[in-house]
Amino acid sequence: MKFGLSFASSIAPDPVAALELCKRAEGMGFDSVWAAEHVVLPATIESRYPYTADGVIPVSNDTPIPDPLIWLAYVASSVPSMKLGTCILILPQRNPLILAKELATLDQLSAGRVELGIGVGWMKEEFDALKVPWPRRGARTNEYIEALRTLWSGPEVEFHGEFVDFPKVTVSPRPAAGTIPIIVGGDSPAAVRRAATLGDGFYPGTSDLKVLEKMISELHRLAIEAGRNPKDIAIHVNPNTNAINSVKDIEQYQKLGVSRVLIPAFLGLEGFKNLKAISAEMASEH
Repeated sequence: MKFGLSFASSIAPDPVAALELCKRAEGMGFDSVWAAEHVVLPATIESRYPYTADGVIPVSNDTPIPDPLIWLAYVASSVPSMKLGTCILILPQRNPLILAKELATLDQLSAGRVELGIGVGWMKEEFDALKVPWPRRGARTNEYIEALRTLWSGPEVEFHGEFVDFPKVTVSPRPAAGTIPIIVGGDSPAAVRRAATLGDGFYPGTSDLKVLEKMISELHRLAIEAGRNPKDIAIHVNPNTNAINSVKDIEQYQKLGVSRVLIPAFLGLEGFKNLKAISAEMASEH
């Protein structure tokens, strides 16, 4: 089982804290560090946040949310063993050609350590501020995934779709291994289908075991239907650390096929020491 440190950029937005947090996480056995994103937080948000009971995003207007790619680029050389992920990047808000270049550059400079977690977004007010169409953002996301992979596939590539259309172009550099894993986030049926058909990984927002079991079962069914091997889709989960106190807790996720547990950085690193002990105990047993 792998452990990642999620939402790290918002906890450590300044240069000293960012490096200290990542170095400590690396020393404690975390395999990856993850940065979240919102470009702007509108003063009035009526959209419902999908991951709290009251539907309110747990931030204020002065909560730091650094650009994830710039933050990851800053910490990359200080933690050479860690993967660098986004949790998540709101893909339909980005220009896919510029994003392909940014991600490939970061991936080359970090020797192939980038993992792109993406979502369609939930905050209409943010889309409105950025002048990005809110309707059909799911379809836009699907096409952007295909465009990114096309741009990374080689020189002089072209793409002609509904939302992205370009003649033969070249993005250089390209990712170190030729592509970058794309991890689809979200809990909706559309997100599950997107992960099953287009994703290298799946990152649901829920950590409820019963809900996860149903979602992963559906993911596997849809992957097989699409002619894919479900084992090729890495499952990530973002539980509260209070739910992980023993090997048994981790094994419940393993039985569902979870390969990486992402621990929110805002819960504090000190509480994660038991995870390292759990991981070591599991390694000794197997």
